[in-house]
Amino acid sequence: MIRVLIVDDERMVCAQLRTILSVAEDLVVVAEAYDGAEAVEAVVRHRPHVVLMDLHMPGVDGLAAIEHIARFPAPPKVVVLTTFDRDGYVLRAMSLGAAGFLLKDTPPEDLIGLVRVAADGHTVLSPAATRRLLTASAGHGATRERALARIADLTDREVEVLTCLGEGLSNAKIARRLYLSEATIKSYVSRMLVKLGLSNRTQAGLLASEAGLTGAARRPR
Repeated sequence: MIRVLIVDDERMVCAQLRTILSVAEDLVVVAEAYDGAEAVEAVVRHRPHVVLMDLHMPGVDGLAAIEHIARFPAPPKVVVLTTFDRDGYVLRAMSLGAAGFLLKDTPPEDLIGLVRVAADGHTVLSPAATRRLLTASAGHGATRERALARIADLTDREVEVLTCLGEGLSNAKIARRLYLSEATIKSYVSRMLVKLGLSNRTQAGLLASEAGLTGAARRPR
């Protein structure tokens, strides 16, 4: 069973999510929390595999909770639930180690499938929100220079893979674009995350955007 913790200060939202997830036989909601402090305590007490985390809550917010949870040994996968009124908050959540983000109006059947994907260790992204995030994170000036410095030691092939991550491509699509096997791409991504000190491919995609690798911009030669 995949153990899920729901964190949202609106109890009606928690109830709706619990109802949606209860349809799936392999998912169980182990607890609800209504602010970030309760979320941290619930992670310790219930050991969920996946945490669905709102960001805007009174008291300890979702960002502080994500930062705290990320420091636990073998932390659960935290997926941000957002209405996406503030791009900066989601960007910050990704940098703190969130495994992905979903819009609160995600269809129920999609939500169930994406919780399973997150539990398997994969990044969970809302496609429409991804495009907005990459636009919001596009690097300019000092931000871009810092991002370019971070990727300076990557090989040309690693930069190509990073660029594809910045475009939100899956491993299968990257493999087709670069004429490599999917297993090879998975290996490249894993090594690159370690080299860059990143937690997941979402953070890598944001770094690619900050460095100007996506769109028409490319890494200077």
